[in-house]
Amino acid sequence: MLPAPRGDSPSLADVLTGAFAAMRGETGRLALPSVRSAAVLLVDGLGMSALQRRAGHARRLLAAIPSQGGVIESGFPTTTASALATLTTGLSAGQHGLVSYSAIDPEGDRVVNQLTGWDAGMVPRAWQPHPTVFERAGADGVEAVVVGAERYRDTGFTEAVLRGARFEAQRSVADRVARGVELIAAGPPRLVYIYVPELDMAGHAEGVESPLWTQRLEELDAGLRALDRAVPADAGLLLTADHGMLDVSPHRRLVLDADDPLWEGIRHVAGEPRCLHLGLDDPERASVVRDRWLESEGGRAWVVTRDEAIAAGWFGEVSAAARARIGDVIVAARAQVAYYDGRTATDRALAMVGQHGSFSPDELRVPLARWGAFAA
Repeated sequence: MLPAPRGDSPSLADVLTGAFAAMRGETGRLALPSVRSAAVLLVDGLGMSALQRRAGHARRLLAAIPSQGGVIESGFPTTTASALATLTTGLSAGQHGLVSYSAIDPEGDRVVNQLTGWDAGMVPRAWQPHPTVFERAGADGVEAVVVGAERYRDTGFTEAVLRGARFEAQRSVADRVARGVELIAAGPPRLVYIYVPELDMAGHAEGVESPLWTQRLEELDAGLRALDRAVPADAGLLLTADHGMLDVSPHRRLVLDADDPLWEGIRHVAGEPRCLHLGLDDPERASVVRDRWLESEGGRAWVVTRDEAIAAGWFGEVSAAARARIGDVIVAARAQVAYYDGRTATDRALAMVGQHGSFSPDELRVPLARWGAFAA
């Protein structure tokens, strides 16, 4: 049985679109009350499973998560490039086209990093042509503001998924949260997006079970103090995450050397260690390559052809452009493992502890906390 997305319940695609719908007096899938202004705080890498295991370190956050509707699924793939594009467009990966962490660029016959690899051959407005929620808000006369770290101000990824919003830089988590609250507390109607990457960074470096990740969670919870009484009755704030993660121990980071027969016929390796996208020299041999990987890795991974993944609904509705960026064969980790191409893997990549990208509950399930009018 292949995993399939749950189309009958709200997901990450409904969060920012739902906040904007509430500003327009519309219901949306989250059924939020009408508000003058709204904010969404995105905590990169904050899975619900890891949060529940650290309940004593995030009492303020957990108190804002309702018993009904307080957990949603981020969608597939569980990776930042895809998930943030889904959040800010309301579209599935198969529609907005950011189908993985790194993707196959068919025109350039190469693999491109969709977070940091933007260049002249990968124009943001062409690669992701759909209007963002911020652009739609601007067309309605609503000011859209992004509050994040300065290093994200002018990146290609920012242009692809955050265009239409004015960017404000704040250094600390607490400063970003406080500024977001200021923006919705008074003034004209505003739609605000606040980005917190610190937990994801700690998880990758030392793991979600590490003291560093717990420390970053405590810092986040302390920063949420500004929300206790500062969100006015005519505004609302939602907190969610793009994905969760799980720790992969060194002996489960599987490095496939250059002479491994699994690489036979494979031209490009894209995606990420828990969700490989394999581009083939001959796409007509996709079933052959799939069967070879299934024989070796079927006990640890779902291995499917592109057509099978699309038929199973992994990427939602799929455009022609997005289809061409999806691997001919996909290897999505089912066990707590990660796959590396020994020909290209860097020491930094091999040292990564916390990982994500596939279908486990640790990766898929994320919180949906509420403050202000949204908590009523």
